[in-house]
Amino acid sequence: MNLIQFKSGDGSRHVAKVESPEVVRVLNGVESVLALTSEAIAAGISLDDAANRHLGDTTLDYAALADEGRLLPPIDHPDPAHCLVTGTGLSHLGSAEGRDKMHADLAAGEAGLSDSMKMFKMGLEGGKPDGTAIGVQPEWFYKGDGDWIAAPGAPLVMPSFALDGGEEPEVAGIYVIGPDGTPHRIGFALGNEFSDHVTEKQNYLFLAHSKLRASSLGPELRTGPLPDDVRGMVRLRRDGDVIWEKEFLTGEANMSHAISNLEHHHFKYAPFRRPGDVHIHYFGTATLSFSDGIETKVGDQFEIESTPFGRALINTLARSDNVPGKVLVRDL
Repeated sequence: MNLIQFKSGDGSRHVAKVESPEVVRVLNGVESVLALTSEAIAAGISLDDAANRHLGDTTLDYAALADEGRLLPPIDHPDPAHCLVTGTGLSHLGSAEGRDKMHADLAAGEAGLSDSMKMFKMGLEGGKPDGTAIGVQPEWFYKGDGDWIAAPGAPLVMPSFALDGGEEPEVAGIYVIGPDGTPHRIGFALGNEFSDHVTEKQNYLFLAHSKLRASSLGPELRTGPLPDDVRGMVRLRRDGDVIWEKEFLTGEANMSHAISNLEHHHFKYAPFRRPGDVHIHYFGTATLSFSDGIETKVGDQFEIESTPFGRALINTLARSDNVPGKVLVRDL
């Protein structure tokens, strides 16, 4: 089942089931996917079963919702500080190629592997453990909280000080922590993880800074397990013309880490199992326009699509006009 969140003309919130590329069916009495998830956890049923309990007779034009800017991210939290956005990198077969191009200057003339290749190699050798064994931990990064998630169709705004704003087509796992501290995976969504690749290229230790950017998600939440082999297309449009496009591959068949391994190494930290919190975790990518020498510009449109996830995720690159001076910290 694929679900969306949207707002009506009066600003009220709703959840709907996607019935076709043209039609969505509204769930009666449901204002958010988080509320529906809480109901499912309390009742001990699946999210699909909870959604089916609320299916009504009202259907809406899906394209109209998108064209009118009424689509919301497929998950959010009324207190954005309780929605944690994170990710893992070097998790996909081919990831090292794109990342290592950026770090080639570090490895040039040096014997052996770069740090990126060493990390990638660790994943290849130990990222998919058998049975209940715990695999090698992946690269991990923090991206922000719920305030840093842009809705489908909304601008992806890079800070005024950013050196780049580049797409990263990915799948994100969506989680809600139950009352007893158990993480519940409620599904997956397309994501544009969006990073500052020029900043990262200066020194790979700037990775943490490069990831502190907005990202976008959706528009659809796909419930249930992720297909083993997921394929999609990512495009960059400028003035209406496609200036770059490429297939991207994800799903465990195309990854060096099992999703369960990435999940373990995120949720092994007890503060990430705080009841009621939402977690959005990006699983990584092997496809970047930056790696192909593309320099994005304000006004460029990112488009990411994959059949299991329905409607494409589209956002336009923007730059903040807030140019802060030095931030001063006051003593009390």
